[in-house]
Amino acid sequence: MRTVALLLFLGAAAVALIRFTEPAVAAAGCPSCYGFTDLGGGLYVESAMPADRRAAARATVAAARDRVRAFYGELRSDPRVLLCATEACYRPLGGGSRGVALLDRALILSPRGTDTVIAAHELAHAEFHRRIGLAATLARSVPQWFDEGLAVVVSDDPRYLAPGPDRCRAEPGGDLPTARSAWIEQAGSAGLYARAACRVSRWLDAHGGAAGLPGLVASGSYQDVGRHTGS
Repeated sequence: MRTVALLLFLGAAAVALIRFTEPAVAAAGCPSCYGFTDLGGGLYVESAMPADRRAAARATVAAARDRVRAFYGELRSDPRVLLCATEACYRPLGGGSRGVALLDRALILSPRGTDTVIAAHELAHAEFHRRIGLAATLARSVPQWFDEGLAVVVSDDPRYLAPGPDRCRAEPGGDLPTARSAWIEQAGSAGLYARAACRVSRWLDAHGGAAGLPGLVASGSYQDVGRHTGS
């Protein structure tokens, strides 16, 4: 009995610790515990969201999934999508960002991120993480600029991509942040996303588009991508 009681106590303590230190992870694991309503199909919205916005949110996420599917040909990931209707809902979970992806398991969108481009960007992260696998994702094997640039390309973000054959709005120009921490520190820098998107776009052009990604994943040579993307 003491062993059972101890295990229950440790389990409860672990849950409490996760809720305190990683609220986004806790919310993804138990959306209803954080005030989200299940709309079905892996979509959860803040309970305060009115009916008309719920319908719009459902359409937005469907369009975003279609955009990612169009790039890859199929979806292997099926993350939970949590949509906040208010900043009060999102701030404890995602801070000041528009959206955040949690591996390939879930993504959380702020009121400012509930549009097709931002949703597709976060879904693109989830899809890529599923394809490279959990070990590579946790080890940060892929340079962060490639992960972010690919998400920009997949989401077809017009802020950072130009129309036409050459999609670059800014030349890559030297080194880009490879570590996630460095990327976060520099994310506000002018043109960072555009530079990363340009480099990834050129890598894709040189490797047959999305068809080149399986070879990259199979080789595991993620640190070599910068050698074949131009500068």
